Amino acid sequence: MRKVFGHWKYIAKNLWFVLPFAVLPAIFLALSLDYTAIGALVRGFFTGEPRMAFLDYFRAFGLLRFDDVLGGVFDVLAFLTAVFCGSFLYAFAEKHLRIGKRTMSGVISSAWSIFPSVLAVALLYLALYEIWAVVLAAVCFAAAAPAATPLVYVLIVVAFLATSFALLYLSTIFYLWLPCRQMTGFGPYDAFVYSYRLMMGVRWRLLFSFAVSFLVAIAAVGGMALAHPVAFRIVCVVLFAILFLSFTLRMEVVYFAQDKLDREDELLSFRGYR
Repeated sequence: MRKVFGHWKYIAKNLWFVLPFAVLPAIFLALSLDYTAIGALVRGFFTGEPRMAFLDYFRAFGLLRFDDVLGGVFDVLAFLTAVFCGSFLYAFAEKHLRIGKRTMSGVISSAWSIFPSVLAVALLYLALYEIWAVVLAAVCFAAAAPAATPLVYVLIVVAFLATSFALLYLSTIFYLWLPCRQMTGFGPYDAFVYSYRLMMGVRWRLLFSFAVSFLVAIAAVGGMALAHPVAFRIVCVVLFAILFLSFTLRMEVVYFAQDKLDREDELLSFRGYR
């Protein structure tokens, strides 16, 4: 488990260097969430009325907003800042792990070079998540048809667990593609093949770490949906900043471990050449 949870140690040691990259995506993502729909879902679930319309389920589960113009604007800003800041974060972390230096020299040019790859990965994971939200909303809507409320609860919980497992399992397949492409310079397909082989050695541990983060996020967002909207947004900003750092930096840390590369942020070999 040290391989898939070791990135928390890296985040803790370098928090003030990496945190600025996560602030804007976290703010816009928190602002884009449908507080009303999430709150209605949580209140209904815990007061004996889990039944909702399909669109209400989708608004609660999904990230994309089609019902509100401002929410849609925040969606776009969240995606663009995630790709932009993610490119710089990957470039910064790759340099730090490779040569042990936490400076911005060369990071800008490296970030622009991997921007298309980061964009592709962001679009892929956004598509996976939204497909999950649509499928889960549809299944929950169908599961709410029986008159027996206890049966509805069972079907909704089973649907959530099954579809979430599928989402997280699919997420592991491409997880090491970006750092592999960044480090090796392989073409898209060759990078996928090589990264997939590396990922297979830690798939179930990755899946477990994804599940922990996912369930914590669901519990935190759902719990705060019953609080004041301002408190909800503040907690979501903090939560999403942490998750953004975790999801992105875990890629680099796991890739270095799986490809058996020396991490100069730990070895600091460069100090002997000053």
